[in-house]
Amino acid sequence: MRGFRDICLKGEKLMDIPLEIAFHNVEKSEAIERRIRERVARMERYFAHVNSCRVVFEAPHRSAGGARQFHLRVETRVPDKELVVSRDPGASGAHFDPLVAVRDAFDAMDRQLEAHGQKARNETKLHPAALQGRILRLFDSHGFAATNDGREIYFHRDAVPEEGFDGLSEGDALELTLVHGESPAGPQASTARPIRPMDYMPRRGRRT
Repeated sequence: MRGFRDICLKGEKLMDIPLEIAFHNVEKSEAIERRIRERVARMERYFAHVNSCRVVFEAPHRSAGGARQFHLRVETRVPDKELVVSRDPGASGAHFDPLVAVRDAFDAMDRQLEAHGQKARNETKLHPAALQGRILRLFDSHGFAATNDGREIYFHRDAVPEEGFDGLSEGDALELTLVHGESPAGPQASTARPIRPMDYMPRRGRRT
């Protein structure tokens, strides 16, 4: 096709997000590139684990009046998923302005990222990660365990399944599921399940 331009800017990194920009059937524009870079750099406000982003900016056809209408496609990789926004000009004619096309597409992508982040947070609350630890101290109604990431966790006797609290001894290995927030005694486990010594993973060092 005469006048076809296909310009890719590969290997750029913005806020640690690898970015690829492609212009199809339209002249390269520094103003559009700059606006795309700005919007990609803002993505981490909505979701902190963006792996990469690819943007395709094109002018596939002209309107009946001869003006160009712009199409924008934004593909954003996050862990285990790709989020896609594909914005056609539509009947409103809003995408006669290329910067409006960029704005609308990235506004839609920001909403997707925000929704994806909220879903991930909700799933984390429903399925909190378990830790392992060994019992440091035992009292009549509760105990404290040192986890393999260097923390000290409080657990009540009711957190031990099958009324197994009375069978515990200092040094026993536990698998701990933490509750959100802290008790007056500090971080607290909602479940403290005894595990076999062979299933215990040794200390990996304190988190920073």
